[in-house]
Amino acid sequence: MTETAQTLGFQTEARKLLKLMINSLYSNREIFLRELISNASDAIDRLRFESLNDESLIADDPEFRIVIAFDKDAGEISIEDNGIGMSRESAIADLGTIAKSGTEEFFAQLTGDQRKDSALIGQFGVGFYSSFIVAKEVEVVTRRAGEDAATRWTSTGDDEFTVETIADTPRGTRVTLRLKPDATEFADGFRLRSVVRRYSDHVGVPVMMAKETPGEDEADDADEPELETVNAAKALWTRPRADVGNDEYKEFYKHISHDFEDPAAWSHNKVEGKLEYTSLLYIPKRAPFDLWNRERPRGLKLYVQRVFIMDDAEQFLPLYLRFVRGIVDSSDLPLNVSREILQEDDRVRTIKNALAKRALDMLAKLDADDYNDIWDEFGQVLKEGVGEDFANKDALLGLLRFASTHDPNPAQRTSLRDYIGRMAGDAEDAKPEGEDSQGDENTESKPDGKIYYLIAESDAAGRQSPHLEMFAKRGIEVLLLTDRIDEWWMSFANEFEGREFRDIARGELDLGEADDPDDKSASEATDTKTDEDGEALMKRMAEVLEGQVESVRKSTRLTESAACLVLPEDAVGTQMRRILEATGQSAPDAKPHLEVNLGHPLIVRLDAEPDEDRFKDLVSIVFDQAALAEGNSVSEPGAYVQRINKLLLDLLDP
Repeated sequence: MTETAQTLGFQTEARKLLKLMINSLYSNREIFLRELISNASDAIDRLRFESLNDESLIADDPEFRIVIAFDKDAGEISIEDNGIGMSRESAIADLGTIAKSGTEEFFAQLTGDQRKDSALIGQFGVGFYSSFIVAKEVEVVTRRAGEDAATRWTSTGDDEFTVETIADTPRGTRVTLRLKPDATEFADGFRLRSVVRRYSDHVGVPVMMAKETPGEDEADDADEPELETVNAAKALWTRPRADVGNDEYKEFYKHISHDFEDPAAWSHNKVEGKLEYTSLLYIPKRAPFDLWNRERPRGLKLYVQRVFIMDDAEQFLPLYLRFVRGIVDSSDLPLNVSREILQEDDRVRTIKNALAKRALDMLAKLDADDYNDIWDEFGQVLKEGVGEDFANKDALLGLLRFASTHDPNPAQRTSLRDYIGRMAGDAEDAKPEGEDSQGDENTESKPDGKIYYLIAESDAAGRQSPHLEMFAKRGIEVLLLTDRIDEWWMSFANEFEGREFRDIARGELDLGEADDPDDKSASEATDTKTDEDGEALMKRMAEVLEGQVESVRKSTRLTESAACLVLPEDAVGTQMRRILEATGQSAPDAKPHLEVNLGHPLIVRLDAEPDEDRFKDLVSIVFDQAALAEGNSVSEPGAYVQRINKLLLDLLDP
């Protein structure tokens, strides 16, 4: 019996995506079989889990399997599983809408390169639709475990699909592909077996096909065909590492992640003793489109005694490692484990700590070029860990990469250890010829040297900051931090390998005595302005800027600029203030200090200005320009423009 068929339309974006996939996206057509087998395996895993609480769900058919059949004459292939199945509502929702959460992002990331674009498919949840690359029509017959009614879903991959309710259907899902004329090569036993063994040999469910006997005509055989298992049907992570090849590890990653690109690294580890578990972790090469959504499903596939429990067991890795994929199989957790138990179990915390260390170790062992690519994809997420994972803070700091004044190329990154190494090298080079640095308590290679950094809106703004002037003059390297998260995680960093982090745009700055004669003469020239006249000038400026600055003081940072703004040590910076405002929070007000270069011609001229109104305008201009130099906006743009125009008119007046 069937109900009246219902015809529904794909969403507009889904139509565009289907046409793109069918006509041009895939460069390797056989991938469709891997995707359908992976979906079938997932459906069986979900039923295994539900059956732990309700054995009646599998009472009619307890032996799990995936069966592939083909008909050469009709040009058809079918992939059938006895897994969880779908209800009518699920079939409409899951098969009628493509990439519900990411279609827009999918189109935004297309490059026009088929090989690169095909790698996006799994990341956006549209692997099932790879069927239409080889099929002119796809039929899905499915019945959810525990329900009586079944559903038939059909589509030609154009604008519409049809659903109808049917009866007398086994539990699970059967996907039938009616092949295009140029894809009939897949209606062949040898071809299908080779694809299964290449891509799905590791699947822990038997993938079965009719046994082929040479010389016999299958069409004359009226009996049910005898089935044989064509894959290893043994969970890859349960096998010894020595028995698993690199290609198998790569294909298993693609199976669990639905990624079409090889992983950057993986680690297969079995722990025995007080706590027993097996883990297989992967580092992807590319970030998912929703990496910055901290609420998205994430985590490892959890198995307990080889029984699938859940897809996204987020309790086994910290949030900042949400891009890591893989599985964990424990012999020490109860089979009826739930999210609540996982969150409170000491064994889970122990596994989580061990897996976090292993993932960080995988990253640390990557070669420089590979790690640079990984940093570009996941660097900002790793920075979250500095503030969230105190136990692994040192390991995380060692993984961070920065732009630096050491290299003018912003794409060239440096590590903290490289920074310290250059610091020690500079100190060694500065020693008199023939003098040994060992035992010298004053050398900068000792831990008393600081790691200087500057937080800026962009690399260009940072490199042009007036705060760098004295550091450039002295040849002192400064790290340039431009990510929106930098100020937040730096508040947790404090030091690395005994060396203190120092923000050069905060507080008083003491770089010690200058060794360069030019530096000394410049400093002495500035010191001549720190008499009563200099103090009087700064007092006058402070009166003009009352309410806008904490103080006006002499600068030890500047060599070329007239002035700069310096935050108090404990003040909230611009980056953090914007983050708080974006989340609806307010940051406490903190007035900056205005530091002035008393030897600068503008400040010298300002000191001699007799007109009080003109003096006030010039002081306000100096203050606003200092704010602009930091990448900030001026508090009163209109007033700033008026003062500049007034000054220009005075200069242009004959």
